[in-house]
Amino acid sequence: MVENIIMVKSFEFAVSIVKLYQYLCSSKKEYVLAKQLLRSGTSIGANVKEAVNAQSRKDFISKMNIALKEANECEYWIELLIRTDYLSETEGLTILNDCREINKILSSIVKTSKKRQLIQKIIDD
Repeated sequence: MVENIIMVKSFEFAVSIVKLYQYLCSSKKEYVLAKQLLRSGTSIGANVKEAVNAQSRKDFISKMNIALKEANECEYWIELLIRTDYLSETEGLTILNDCREINKILSSIVKTSKKRQLIQKIIDD
């Protein structure tokens, strides 16, 4: 069976986010921003998983689009944590780059899926 790259990457990213959340809470005593990061960062993979098991192409696109929005939000929280010195650039750079990579993959999936949906609609009409 072929490995689903976005499922693997989003799950591994969620694991990193959980570990970062634990670090922020225990070492930095930052709870509010950490919780926002935890919610958006783990939601990406959950929505990707739902999309893979979608009931229709429309449902697939909707779930992947939600995952993309969560990835964008997550990128914001990571950038904010770096800018406010809760994370050094060194600490935050790897996870920020991972988030940006996931963002690009999801954006491509959503665009391609919407194109295919439009083509199918034209064919069906």
